[in-house]
Amino acid sequence: MNTTWSPLNYKPGEPAPEAPILPPTPPPSSSPSMEPKNDLRPVVIGGKGSYLHIEDGREILDGCGGAAVACIGYGVPEVVDVVMAQSLKLPYISSSFFDSHIRKELSNWLLETSGGHFTKTYITCSGSEAMEGAMKLAHEYFVWIGQPQRVNYISRDESYHGITLGALSLGGHIARRAPFKPLLAPNVHRIPACNPYRQQLPGETDADFVARKAAELEHAFLALGPSTVAAFVAEPVVGAALGCAPAVPGYFAAVKAVCERHGALLIFDEVMCGMGRTGSLHAWEQEGVRPDIQAVGKGLAGGYQPVSAILASGRVVAAMEARGAAFTHGHTYQDHPVGCAAALKVQRIVQEGGLLANVRARGRCLEKLLRGRLRNHPHVGDIRGRGLFWGIEFVRDRASKTPFDPALLVSYRLHKAALNPPYNLALYYGQGCAGNGAGDHVMIMPAYNITREIAEAIVDRFVAVVDKVFDELAREEAEKV
Repeated sequence: MNTTWSPLNYKPGEPAPEAPILPPTPPPSSSPSMEPKNDLRPVVIGGKGSYLHIEDGREILDGCGGAAVACIGYGVPEVVDVVMAQSLKLPYISSSFFDSHIRKELSNWLLETSGGHFTKTYITCSGSEAMEGAMKLAHEYFVWIGQPQRVNYISRDESYHGITLGALSLGGHIARRAPFKPLLAPNVHRIPACNPYRQQLPGETDADFVARKAAELEHAFLALGPSTVAAFVAEPVVGAALGCAPAVPGYFAAVKAVCERHGALLIFDEVMCGMGRTGSLHAWEQEGVRPDIQAVGKGLAGGYQPVSAILASGRVVAAMEARGAAFTHGHTYQDHPVGCAAALKVQRIVQEGGLLANVRARGRCLEKLLRGRLRNHPHVGDIRGRGLFWGIEFVRDRASKTPFDPALLVSYRLHKAALNPPYNLALYYGQGCAGNGAGDHVMIMPAYNITREIAEAIVDRFVAVVDKVFDELAREEAEKV
């Protein structure tokens, strides 16, 4: 059975029951099939830069890139030209039989960005597919080296790794897991997330907090049997499930050491936080730790094509090559030439345009604006993030960090109000960041090439939305009294 450990009452060998499942709440807008009934979404007919053109004549300022996808904005002709040219030249090949130069170019570029740490790539289509593949690759690695008993995976609460069954099994997103719980893999075990806002004790130093977090992972290994664990899976900066939450300094070095001590792999899910979103091409560059397997997506092709990738380290690839083994994995559109062309062009625009530097500069600006305008708001509990990846957690009471009743759908209200006139702002929202399905957060994740003026416009509109929604909530509660 899937288990969850508490840092306060955990005893090795005695897993606590999984958190109770709450009624599903509206998930972020990247899952439109799960939107509330009768929720009419605006129809987009085009886009340019950071703005979406709506059928009703409005322009919506995209403050979140969809789901952190549109990293260079909309309507960039250089990318469109490359996509058209590749479509005419070679739109599709079966990767089972053929290779292409454009696939090789993208693969080589990705490997070079790791300084040679990664030595093989698998170009896929979605983040869920990449994480599913990463999970399978870890399993096959241990089969290749003669340790087939390593079938357990450890991940974290308040995490999201995709919507396919394997990836969904890895994640700790209660609302998205709930409908499919009977189908999920039983060999995934979760420990608490690294959430300093809600878990770091008063007076506890970062070093002590890291030690406590590493002990939770160590206890999980011991409870499962260290030789049965294939991998520990984590997002370096947690996205949709926790709201742009970075770990405290030293955390990933500590958990990497635990994995190495027990012979397990470290898998990083950088589907949302990677490819420049946090200010470095790979989020792990800021942690001083390199994973054994990594998944990237979203910002890889900036939405111009559906592209993701699995990156495998030399350790994994060498074991495969030594045995003449091939990864038992493949999809119809794997290594898709048009997707590869779009991804390579987007990444060259990011590189040649100095956009990572802009992510860092505009990220500092966005942080300053958000903290300056909202740090004293009675319902803003935490403002966190890195680069152009920022989350704001809303609470009923700042002092106690008490979350709102999930039934109030606070984050969804903020998202919905923002989309409407006069604000016309797209925000990404989520619930569950406080644990057990409670906790509301909104994420701001604009394009890497935004100007200071765009950053200011996003914050101006967002603050106005916050004021409107919480005024309405106060009136509703007053009327109940």
